Amino acid sequence: MIINSKIMQFEEIKKRALEIKKKYGELEIKKYGKVWGGRELMEGFVGDVGDLMKLIMVKEGVRKIDGDIDQKLAHELADCLWSVLVLADEYDVDLEESFVRTMDGLEKRIK
Repeated sequence: MIINSKIMQFEEIKKRALEIKKKYGELEIKKYGKVWGGRELMEGFVGDVGDLMKLIMVKEGVRKIDGDIDQKLAHELADCLWSVLVLADEYDVDLEESFVRTMDGLEKRIK
C-alpha cells in the first residue's frame, strides 16, 4: 500500500509498520527459520542509526556520497521510525502515551 499526499494518524502509521513487520516475519521464516525477536530488531535499528549518522555527516559536509542526499536521509529516518515502532510493539510500550508523557516532562523541565 502506497500512501500519496495523505497525512497519516499515529495509529495508522503504527498499523502500517506492524503490517510490514508481519511480512518481514514471513520472509525471515523462509530465510532463517524464525521470526526476528527484539534483539535482532534492535541490531537492525543500530545499523539504521549508523546509516543515518553517515547521512548526517554528508549534510554537515564531513562526508560525500552520490545521489539525492535528501531522499536518502528521508528514507533512513523512516527506517529508524519503523524500528522504533516495531520495538515498542515487541516490548508492549504504548509509544504514543509515552511520547506525550515524555514531552510533557521535558516541557516542564525547560520552562
